[in-house]
Amino acid sequence: MSKEDNRRMLLEKTLKEYDYQPSALLEILHKAQSIYGYLGKDLLMDIAQSLHLPPSTVFGVATFYSFFNLTKPGEHIVTGCLGTACYVKGSEQIMQAIESEFNVKRGGTTADGKLSLFVTRCIGACAISPA
Repeated sequence: MSKEDNRRMLLEKTLKEYDYQPSALLEILHKAQSIYGYLGKDLLMDIAQSLHLPPSTVFGVATFYSFFNLTKPGEHIVTGCLGTACYVKGSEQIMQAIESEFNVKRGGTTADGKLSLFVTRCIGACAISPA
């Protein structure tokens, strides 16, 4: 069985687990991202069709929540905190250095697919900032 076939089987199992209920969309999206690593356009369309939901509803939920990735993340993920404590202690400069060194923009992935750079507002590690 190919990797794609295995993923599809796991997604189908998830859809059955939630009885194809549209009200379970958020949980299904979480599991789908866990299975595939991100929520690509084709995957979101498949989920919309399986749940008998308009694609706009599924895309709306997927784009509303920041914890969903709509593009394939890099092999290594760097998430920098720009909350107040981290920002004051230099996290902005660290993010700029990473962008410059690896030629990547925030929310993006390097051309070779090795590194993705994301930003968050607070991870609760203010005492040891920057994080």
